[in-house]
Amino acid sequence: MAKLYFHYSTMNAGKSTLLLQAAHNYREGGMATYLITAQFDNRAGEGRIASRIGIGEPADTFGPDEDLFAKLRARFRQGKVACVFVDEAQFLSKDQVWQLARAVDDLGVPVMCYGLRVDFQSNLFPGSAALLAWADEMREVRTICHCGKKATMVVRKGPDGRPMKDGEQVVIGGNETYQSLCRRHWRQAVGS
Repeated sequence: MAKLYFHYSTMNAGKSTLLLQAAHNYREGGMATYLITAQFDNRAGEGRIASRIGIGEPADTFGPDEDLFAKLRARFRQGKVACVFVDEAQFLSKDQVWQLARAVDDLGVPVMCYGLRVDFQSNLFPGSAALLAWADEMREVRTICHCGKKATMVVRKGPDGRPMKDGEQVVIGGNETYQSLCRRHWRQAVGS
């Protein structure tokens, strides 16, 4: 039975690694997969999902206003797909999450989404909010703060290395830009 899954966490928890491993397992079993990621996140190169541990694969991309139900239906005309994997799912729009849910229901394909739950100001991303509302199953991917507690928050560091309190919700970056922290250390870092 097909389901919509949301695997969520903070930065550096290994979400992309888990996605790539799960896709590999499907293909190793002789089943085709379809990988997609946010068009504007090109840290690993255009149309590529990569993990900071060094593994990666080519992927299709989605734009901010693209109809994902139509995109999946067009891909399925090319051949059977056993599972769809979506990286950087926090960048999906609410409409796109609904389109993925429709693909699960109407096309009968599991869709596994991987992404951040909250931004650097501890606000939900639109895609994450919709996935938290509509996913059939949700799984937290855990990472740890420097103190050893579970990290649930993330700070964005400015050019001076200090935590930022304001700014655009989306700024693409890695370890040089973001740090995952437990709530207590996040509060200390941002002065809250």
